Amino acid sequence: MVDFNKLKEEQLRLAKKVVLKDSFDKLELIGGVDCAYNQHDIISAIVVYEAKTMEVKEKVFAVVKAKVPYVNGFLAYREGPAISEAYVKLENKPDVLIFDGNGILHPRRCGLASHMGILLEQASIGVAKQLLVGEAKGNIVYVDKEARAKLIVTREHSNPIYVSPGHKISLKTSVEIVRNCLKFPHKLPEPLHLAHRYSNEIGEKIAKGEMKVEVKG
Repeated sequence: MVDFNKLKEEQLRLAKKVVLKDSFDKLELIGGVDCAYNQHDIISAIVVYEAKTMEVKEKVFAVVKAKVPYVNGFLAYREGPAISEAYVKLENKPDVLIFDGNGILHPRRCGLASHMGILLEQASIGVAKQLLVGEAKGNIVYVDKEARAKLIVTREHSNPIYVSPGHKISLKTSVEIVRNCLKFPHKLPEPLHLAHRYSNEIGEKIAKGEMKVEVKG
């Protein structure tokens, strides 16, 4: 059994470690992180691409058994082990990682991007497709009077995405990076779109028996 009260306490402790200042010297490589599911296994994919050319530099993935059920607000405990397994395979560590999830736009100010940013000591951004917490006033999302995210309409007639800083980055820079990574007609920033596509491709190959992989855990 998972003790979610203990996990809440840990999230509150981790939230105090979040840094909301730009803490990277350069922005040459940007990574996108996304996870797909194959029955009880989690497939985490990371795609690293060059900020200037938008060319893919590296792709890695890892498959890990899911040990924590999906519960809103605790995504890092479900997907984190698989993300960590994929991350250690990278030969080209990104300057910034973009996650399919929230940064500080979270009830305890520690969503997937913040949680993993701290664990990996990595500048990180959260991009969510739905509003988990807070109130949007104009294009800014506030929680307890703190501006925690910005909503961006990336495609006409499409719902917005919610961009929040994860760790070692400001809200302003998070939004600038995500905007610069948008590529028509994709709704998500390109590194995230590529990671999503790659994780699904791996999942389909495993499901069809076209690929055999080592499942951790």
